[in-house]
Amino acid sequence: MPGFVSIREVGPRDGLQNEEPIPTEAKVRLLDALSRTGVGRIEAVSFVHPKAIPQMADADEVWRRAEQTEGVRYSALVPNTRGAHRALAAGFTEIEVVVSASDTHNRRNVNRSTEESLDDIAELVELLHHAGARAEVIIATSFGCPYEGDIDPVRVAGIVDRVVRDGADRVAFGDTTGMATPRRVRELVTAVRDRDAHLPLLLHFHNTRGAALANLLTAIELGVTEFDASVGGLGGCPYAPGASGNLATEEAVHLLHDMGVDTGIDLAALIEVAELAEELVGRSLPSGVLRAGPRTRLTALPG
Repeated sequence: MPGFVSIREVGPRDGLQNEEPIPTEAKVRLLDALSRTGVGRIEAVSFVHPKAIPQMADADEVWRRAEQTEGVRYSALVPNTRGAHRALAAGFTEIEVVVSASDTHNRRNVNRSTEESLDDIAELVELLHHAGARAEVIIATSFGCPYEGDIDPVRVAGIVDRVVRDGADRVAFGDTTGMATPRRVRELVTAVRDRDAHLPLLLHFHNTRGAALANLLTAIELGVTEFDASVGGLGGCPYAPGASGNLATEEAVHLLHDMGVDTGIDLAALIEVAELAEELVGRSLPSGVLRAGPRTRLTALPG
């Protein structure tokens, strides 16, 4: 087991964009509370067109009002060059862009083929580097597509080859609809590592089918030490109605700490933020650790 695993908290962006819109003030409260848990990285906002993702329409205002705690690395997601300019103007130096491994999913998302999006991303990476920012390419539907089914790991590895050649600083793999299993995690990570053993990888799991923690442990066994997670399990999936959201941050931290793996995160503080997140979105969140508490929480005997 590694001594340290880095978790990027994605609740303020990926989590909230799948929830009913909440007020700007509530988003700032959540972001600031997460910044005080010891988490080292937070995906804060996305700069997308408000008609596409109305939940992120106030991204500029949220970021202006956030505390921006020293020592926390904040990132933003952008869909295109226009979004990149907004993110750069707001002061972000770590910026993510998404392409789908599935051509069908990519066309549904942005009305372009995967190849066309990769051409756009090449230009966007150049823009970001010229501005002194780092570019992370997130490959969505890496483990399966709700329209096409299984995605060949060789296809995903080929996309990795292309974005690395075009200058991407980091590559992330998105389990967009929770289709990953430990077997498929092993196949994909092995296919990518066979081509580039030292490429920084980050994995993003959804818990749609209850496999997120098992997938995380499999990836750790393969040497991956960077993951996304969302406080309380915030979020869901528009392509899997009724499905749970991302891997809950406190569930990942609880498991890792019990295994002797450090995350730098205060679990008790994180659970308090999960309670806040539940209050802000006005619904019960799926995290088991939020419901039951850590395994060290004891029950008093009657009387």
